[in-house]
Amino acid sequence: MNGEQKAADWDHAPAAEENEIQHSLFGEILDWMLAPLLLLWPMSIAITYLVAKSIANQPFDHALEDTVTVLTQQVREVGGVIPRLPGPARDILRADDVDNIYYQITSPSGSHVDGDRDLPPPVMPDPETQEIRSGAVLFRSASLHGTPIRIAYTWVNLEESKTRPQRWALVQVAETLEKRAKLANEIIKGVILPQFIILPIVLALVWFALSRGLLPLRELQERIRARPSDDLSPIPPRQVPEEITPLVKSLNEMLERLKLSIDMQKRFIADAAHQMKTPLAGMRTQSELALRQTDQAEVHRSLEQLAKSSEAATRLVNQLLALARAENQPQAGTAMQPLELGELARGTVHDWVQASFSAGIDLGYEPAAFDVPISGNAVMLREMLSNLIDNALRYTPRGSAVTVRVRSTEDKALLEVEDNGPGIPAAERGQVFERFYRILGSNTEGSGLGLAIVREVAQQHGAEVDLFANPRATDPKHPGCLFRVSFPLRAPDTPPEEEEVPHFG
Repeated sequence: MNGEQKAADWDHAPAAEENEIQHSLFGEILDWMLAPLLLLWPMSIAITYLVAKSIANQPFDHALEDTVTVLTQQVREVGGVIPRLPGPARDILRADDVDNIYYQITSPSGSHVDGDRDLPPPVMPDPETQEIRSGAVLFRSASLHGTPIRIAYTWVNLEESKTRPQRWALVQVAETLEKRAKLANEIIKGVILPQFIILPIVLALVWFALSRGLLPLRELQERIRARPSDDLSPIPPRQVPEEITPLVKSLNEMLERLKLSIDMQKRFIADAAHQMKTPLAGMRTQSELALRQTDQAEVHRSLEQLAKSSEAATRLVNQLLALARAENQPQAGTAMQPLELGELARGTVHDWVQASFSAGIDLGYEPAAFDVPISGNAVMLREMLSNLIDNALRYTPRGSAVTVRVRSTEDKALLEVEDNGPGIPAAERGQVFERFYRILGSNTEGSGLGLAIVREVAQQHGAEVDLFANPRATDPKHPGCLFRVSFPLRAPDTPPEEEEVPHFG
């Protein structure tokens, strides 16, 4: 992906985020609470209606059972014939509603005796397989002239002897369902109407409970807004509910990282301002001195000093910028790409060949026998190696050698820079990586930032930097240094191949 494509992606990213719909926590919780409630409410009404019908059926079934029992007592066989019901008995049946109650009496032979002829008969049980109990009232639902009805019926044993089998007469009493439906509707109305009053109250209580439950979030928001802009102290977790504690802990961790970043920036600015004072003051002094000189030789000498101070200031600014990039480099992400350490080191060494010629130093490169794959940022790694080479060239005397070496172990990729300079005492080896640290008695020009850049870049790549005396040094006055950077070794993508051993210098 080229730079223009990346820039376009960054330009479109905020627009995509703005188009995303922002969800309300209050609304989402309210939806999850009210949606089941509104779904269950019709179900509760249906269940209530079924229960109401069952409740309404019970008293009417009892009334039908009593009526059947009364009629059963009136059924007798006289001279082999069952007489019709007397007038008072029929009046009792019709007293309530003449169009609502039906009855029927059938003889053992199945002939009609009294009542409504169209009333459907029940299925006669098989005497051999089912027992018929006299006086036991049974119920069933049927239809009469297209109208649903409820029927109570029983069999009456007219006579039983040794010579004659049991003879059963059928007595049925039926009733339409209007009264039952009316009673069930009254029950439903009595149950549902209060729900229409209770439901808004429940909604109001849910709204109030959610508002009270989310109040700690609003209080936390107000406390954060009331803070001064420079207050990055952590938020006390005890001042928030237990459910918000993980959020507050994450926020405190972010504040800690932000505070560390701001402190690093402040320290960087302070160090940069302090270090820039010396070259800028020198440049100003030399320029003022050149303005006062009349001798061309003195003016030329002042301008040479001014050029040196300018060069030192430029180098300091470049290293400060490199250090800032190293400190702000992400530890992981798209900046890390697969690299071949030998190829990167060879290219960087090639860039310093001319400088080594000018210094009269033999700059050499010893590659590994095979490819050494790592993951990293090529720009930052070149900056790191350049600082190691620059540091070695500055401290190595003319006529000596500096060697850059790449090799690998089972799980490490090793980058080494070896010089024949004055070396670094063991007591100071841990301090030379600090910013602006200079070894006392060193007459070599420098800003004290090169090794700090090396350490920062190595840390961003999960690498370790070690400093030793040069094991190949032969001059006791120049024990030299060996800087070793150990990277995690990445699994190679292709089979390793041998490469030539170039040597520069």
